[in-house]
Amino acid sequence: MATPGPGAPCAGTSRPTSSTNCVPSEGELRMIYRYVVERKLRNAFAALNRGDHGPVLASFGPQVEHVFFGDHALAGARHHMDSIEPWYARLRRVLPDLRFDIESIVVRGMPWNTVALVEWRDQFSLKNGARRGNQGVHALRLKWGKVVSLRVYCDTQVLAGVLREQHALGVADAGLAPIVDAA
Repeated sequence: MATPGPGAPCAGTSRPTSSTNCVPSEGELRMIYRYVVERKLRNAFAALNRGDHGPVLASFGPQVEHVFFGDHALAGARHHMDSIEPWYARLRRVLPDLRFDIESIVVRGMPWNTVALVEWRDQFSLKNGARRGNQGVHALRLKWGKVVSLRVYCDTQVLAGVLREQHALGVADAGLAPIVDAA
């Protein structure tokens, strides 16, 4: 069987070849990689929307930074799974029906050093049934498919107010000190 020359379609496609053996070009590989990372991020947010933080926890590398800015029960910096896992459990207790709607995702870099930004809006109910929402951005750094840094940027004034309301309505976790790494 003859190998197509440059510019001829690869077998089974109408895509022109970038070489004589239908190997994707570097630009095509980058596009595929960005697509894979974006799908993984969308799937992680879909899991959170289902109340399942397991896939998110599994995405973290052994050395990780997990930061949520502000002065409230969800704030603080964590670097170990023994503080990150309880943080997600607390998130579920204080905002049990939290749902994210992704506005956009931007992915740059290669597998050894990737930056991704996820712009979102969220919705949730207070214990008394009142609906609230916020907006923000997750800034992530990945290395070889694992998250090594997650920083959450949102309207922390809105969130702090929501947590005060939840605490006043009897959600004890909403009034606790932030979960941070043990000293």
